[in-house]
Amino acid sequence: MKQLSPIETAVYLAGALLMVIGAGANVFALAWASYCFMVGALAFTLMQAKQTYDGQNFVIRRLRRIMLISNLLMIAAATLMIVDRGNMLRLDYISYVQYVHNKWVVVLLIAAILQLYTSHRIGHELDKEAKKL
Repeated sequence: MKQLSPIETAVYLAGALLMVIGAGANVFALAWASYCFMVGALAFTLMQAKQTYDGQNFVIRRLRRIMLISNLLMIAAATLMIVDRGNMLRLDYISYVQYVHNKWVVVLLIAAILQLYTSHRIGHELDKEAKKL
């Protein structure tokens, strides 16, 4: 895996921290929380996309694709979080509750589980690949 520079690592960690702050602040219905989460998700996703894998291991390539899907789900969760604030889509109440209201939690949970799984498995596969060399 390509290593990030120190500045990119700082942006990566800041993005993760902003996502945690945004998700936590959204629980208390703070107006800026969803935007904080969106900035964090974008920074996190961009830095993770810069971490490429140039090897031939099929398992690592597949796990990287799953990780990128997880990143897109985090951005989708941020978008749902923003749309959830005050029914921005102007849906009727039943449709709003059925399709939008707090659905960002489910999307974020799926993204977090995929992120946890792929990061653990990629580390394991990279260690296995290093032992072969």
